[in-house]
Amino acid sequence: MSAPAATDLLALDRAAQDLLFRAARTANTFTDEPVTDAQVAAIHDLIRYGPTAWNAQPLRVLLLRSAEARARLLPYVSRRNRPKTANAPLVAVLAADVDFHERLPELYPPQPQARAWLTDRAVRAEQARFSATLQIGYLVVGVRAAGLAAGPMAGFDPAGVTREFFPDGRHEALLLMIIGHPGLDAWQERLPRLSTAEVVQTL
Repeated sequence: MSAPAATDLLALDRAAQDLLFRAARTANTFTDEPVTDAQVAAIHDLIRYGPTAWNAQPLRVLLLRSAEARARLLPYVSRRNRPKTANAPLVAVLAADVDFHERLPELYPPQPQARAWLTDRAVRAEQARFSATLQIGYLVVGVRAAGLAAGPMAGFDPAGVTREFFPDGRHEALLLMIIGHPGLDAWQERLPRLSTAEVVQTL
């Protein structure tokens, strides 16, 4: 008797698996169809359940919709990424809230003293970046679950974006993400992926 196909071992049906992973790509072009506030809210309502250290949820999302906001961002974006950033239906600046510990009494009631453990800003910033990066991964999948395409981009000046949009120093820009309905020639050919044998070891 043959072993079941890998897709049969997953709780999600094949169509959902494809939507979130196999058929999904990092988009470079989009249609003119807008991404609504309601869609953004639905995406966040889904992804907020992903785990973070201390349940801290330090990811903060700044949506740039206006031409004025895009104009402020573009000088900090690499030349290669500027055209698609300027033309995408929605651009999100993804940042970590370095002062996330202020909400821990509310968000992590099992350890009400956790806030006092994080008085060192450097330690706090490291934890904020770690958990916010986890949340960015959830956000990519959430965007795909909404039938949209995401284009995460690291080709920008994080320090410059932080100064421009978060001058109070509370937030640190981590990544940019363009979001929308994929357009013509939205993506390149699927690039190779490592096999399970190359990634997973058992002791």
